[in-house]
Amino acid sequence: MAKTAPSEAEPTWDLIELLFFAYRDFVSDPDHVLEALQFGRAHHRVLHFVNRNPGIKVADLLDILRITKQSLGRVLKQLLDQGYITQREGPRDRRQRLLYVTPKGQALAMRLARLQTDRIGRALADLEPGAHEAAHRFLAALIDPEARAGVLKLIAQADRASRADD
Repeated sequence: MAKTAPSEAEPTWDLIELLFFAYRDFVSDPDHVLEALQFGRAHHRVLHFVNRNPGIKVADLLDILRITKQSLGRVLKQLLDQGYITQREGPRDRRQRLLYVTPKGQALAMRLARLQTDRIGRALADLEPGAHEAAHRFLAALIDPEARAGVLKLIAQADRASRADD
């Protein structure tokens, strides 16, 4: 029996729809907190990556988020003006803009991360041992192959820096 090419196979409706609904609910908890601050998901993403990568260059953040400079500029201005993020010149290149969370920004980033960690924890508690590692491998495999190593490196660097701060 000939194997059907992936593009000709019946779509994996269940996984596609589960990913849509899981994402909807995964972001809903932080959305409620952000809404009270008149922030949106773009603010959350910027705050998350600046918190996890202190001193990140604006150019690197643009690369991670894959948004336009104008979109990032608008969100960044609000986070800067309201005291969640601070911006400094690069030590060797004054044109570089390095981003850091303020204590207020870190508190918000951690509040949002805890909400999402709680949801993930509840989901993993219902699964077999090793589910965290399986979920990690599955989600990593969804990332475009040419970007995967860079994403995993970014996560590992942030994890190491976080452990060093403890």
